Amino acid sequence: MFLTQVLLKKKTKSKFILVLIQSLVSGHNRTWVRERLGDKLELTLFDPYIQQESVYKELKKIKSLKV
Repeated sequence: MFLTQVLLKKKTKSKFILVLIQSLVSGHNRTWVRERLGDKLELTLFDPYIQQESVYKELKKIKSLKV
């Protein structure tokens, strides 16, 4: 194999990404792993600030994960 073939080889995209999700009620933040090609997250999880379940919505991507 030639050195140029090794250097110009395309990197594979990761299958999962780490995203930041935030509670719509209190603003509590969590990180969550989702598939890169999946829809944006909207989950119902326990919120420790209000001691009840609340809706969490995805804010932004943090980084790609090589799993």
